[in-house]
Amino acid sequence: MLQVGDQAPDFDVLDHHGNHVKLSDLRGKRVVLWFYPKADTPGCTAEGCSFRDLNAEYKNKNAQILGVSFDTQAENAAFAEKFGFTFPLLCDTDRKIGLAYGAAESEKDEYARRIAYVIGEDGKIEQAHPKVDARTYPAEQLKSL
Repeated sequence: MLQVGDQAPDFDVLDHHGNHVKLSDLRGKRVVLWFYPKADTPGCTAEGCSFRDLNAEYKNKNAQILGVSFDTQAENAAFAEKFGFTFPLLCDTDRKIGLAYGAAESEKDEYARRIAYVIGEDGKIEQAHPKVDARTYPAEQLKSL
């Protein structure tokens, strides 16, 4: 895992809509980068729905939510549509983001670890969470911003 104070590795990846999302384009905002194992599974759904329900409050704190999994664009698009997610789900199918951030150990990992980061407006890691509770993390994270 990356440590607090580390420069967050930049990435340029497609989201569930097919849009390019580049971390460096989000400078000036805080980014909550949450890795989830698999789209449309119970824990990932609970976590995603909590982020969805709190998204306006995150925006009020100048924070952008980005979900990351190894799922395809089609899988993440179906997940986002089914649950009405209004934030990007990043499709890290080659595991490059997962490897850079410690959510994967190899390109062969089937699922991302359930970890999270807060990246500051300057692009540096503000918080690193090596394990999060899918049901409570979104609300707990919001309180600490």
